[in-house]
Amino acid sequence: MLFVLTFPHEIISFSDCFLQFYISFSLGSTKCFFLSAMSLDRYLAICHPLRYPQIMSPNSCYVLVATCWVLGFLWYVIPVILISRLSFCGPRIINHFLCDPGPILSLACPPLGIAPSVCQMFMNVLVLGNVFFVLLSYGVVILTLMKTSFQGGLKKSFSTISFHLLVVTLFYGSVIGMYLAPSGDNSSEVTKVVTVFYTAVTPFLNPMIYCLRNDQVKEALRRLWKRRVKLLRSRVMT
Repeated sequence: MLFVLTFPHEIISFSDCFLQFYISFSLGSTKCFFLSAMSLDRYLAICHPLRYPQIMSPNSCYVLVATCWVLGFLWYVIPVILISRLSFCGPRIINHFLCDPGPILSLACPPLGIAPSVCQMFMNVLVLGNVFFVLLSYGVVILTLMKTSFQGGLKKSFSTISFHLLVVTLFYGSVIGMYLAPSGDNSSEVTKVVTVFYTAVTPFLNPMIYCLRNDQVKEALRRLWKRRVKLLRSRVMT
């Protein structure tokens, strides 16, 4: 997208289009697995605090991170291969700013075979499976936090998981509306807006959301706010 904005020639080769398709979906799949890994980390930290250092040892973290990357880049190989083997006819204009399966399939010649069904199946399993895992993990975490023995650290624990839940909601909300909604429910313009949201807006907000957990960032924001208030007051008085 940045390349097209910089050099707006509006042309992409067949191989480059599918390479973009594969990389973008692989990175998206990797993020799904990382969100599940983060929910597992929160579950172990809150529900099994004494065993947490042993379970989440450095080696375990390395294996978990490597597994997320490997699964993410292997998950969508079959759908990409199936779609790339289709015959394409008619207009060669992709009504999108990136190579997405929907706009690509709309350019393919019928019959499309099993490619659309396989593509949708892999997407459903990926998104719904990870959403179920995240909801299950945080359901157990919330039930654990509601116990009497955790009342002292309830506020701190909820603040720990609330920011991650916000990121999960922003990401999966847009992805589910984009790829799991029945075909035909979203116009091309709505599709583009949703795509911009989960490919650009959500990643832009993630560092800001997680930084709000940092006490030093909070203190810096308080000092900045106080200076702004003093500056405004001095201008009003003058």
